[in-house]
Amino acid sequence: MPFVTTNDGTSIFYKDWGPKDAQPIMFHHGWPLSSDDWDAQLLYFLAHGFRVIAHDRRGHGRSQQVDFGHDIDHYAADAAAVVAHLDLRGAVHIGHSTGGGEVARYVAKFGQPQGRVAKAVLVAAIPPLMLKTDATPGGTPIEVFDGFRSALAANRAEFFRAVASGPFYGFNRPDQPPQPGVVDNWWRQGMMGSALAHYHGIKAFSETDQTADLKAITVPTLVMQGDDDQVVPYGNAAELQARLLPNATLKLYPSLSHGMLTVNADIINPDLLAFIRS
Repeated sequence: MPFVTTNDGTSIFYKDWGPKDAQPIMFHHGWPLSSDDWDAQLLYFLAHGFRVIAHDRRGHGRSQQVDFGHDIDHYAADAAAVVAHLDLRGAVHIGHSTGGGEVARYVAKFGQPQGRVAKAVLVAAIPPLMLKTDATPGGTPIEVFDGFRSALAANRAEFFRAVASGPFYGFNRPDQPPQPGVVDNWWRQGMMGSALAHYHGIKAFSETDQTADLKAITVPTLVMQGDDDQVVPYGNAAELQARLLPNATLKLYPSLSHGMLTVNADIINPDLLAFIRS
């Protein structure tokens, strides 16, 4: 399997499919998943002639389960290591949830300064700051994230099952029929990763202020989120992102969930394609 070794010696797994001279699209997954969460997009964009790349974040999926570096800075640096290894240029970077935070930090710190990125997409992404503070009154209280940590430490398997079968895809809504295969696949991806990486990742995705990252991104950026996102409140995420990004396009989806990339791929993929080709 293909791996790249980062500067701190961590092995990062990645997929690289399609013509190597085609425009690259790199996908950044959410917590606590893996590059497999992008199946519906990888196959779609491959069929449309793009080169598609996705990696497993450190401690997630097939990447090395190290006990350090579970923070946005390392996530972005690991993505940059994959980009440099493959020498990607003119790339579109698409990030979901925590992966959106990874994209924002990568583009601001590496992609733009190195001239490697053409566009970015933030999907139900965590920036600028998930945590409720005086500056982000619409955020989520720290007690909620403390509850995540307690539930993960007590019984990660049951916690992950509850997230996937409930709020993540909106399967707790009466008009959203459960999809057991989708739930099983989410659980499978989560349980592949390291409990320690997932535990520390809660702090990374909830307490990292990325306001400066958003303000620094000048490439065209598409901001997408469902207005029934029960994981990342859109008023504290997509709407703020669109105000802070200098070159943003905001697209809100009525009644769609945090996991709309999977359960509503038929809606999301054509919109992604249109933005990339615009």
